[in-house]
Amino acid sequence: MKPAFLFFFCLLMAAFASAQKMEQYCEMTAQNKLFSRKVTIDVDQGEERKWISFKDTRVKDELGKVKSFNSVVDALNFLGRTGWKLVNAFLVTENSVNVYHYLLKREFDKSELSNEDQVKN
Repeated sequence: MKPAFLFFFCLLMAAFASAQKMEQYCEMTAQNKLFSRKVTIDVDQGEERKWISFKDTRVKDELGKVKSFNSVVDALNFLGRTGWKLVNAFLVTENSVNVYHYLLKREFDKSELSNEDQVKN
């Protein structure tokens, strides 16, 4: 009886050890659209950026168009449905312009990483 229990216990522990959880963070900034109450959001997931970059980090829909949200809360709810959770929000004022930053995180299994990402870690 004890050897069978020990075997299944070790098997269960091995299953839990292989399903390691990792955290990923991102920073969301929101900008008001011109002549509108809607907002667009930029999401920075920490990818490497060049000194001069023309990469558009705004969230896009399935057709590749920039997605607009009714409010910042609408954008946070959108990201929440995709697994992101709000960690912190803070305001940065530069040249009398207020920019709100939102730090979010999500948990995922280490097995979800691509082979390229696993080599980096």
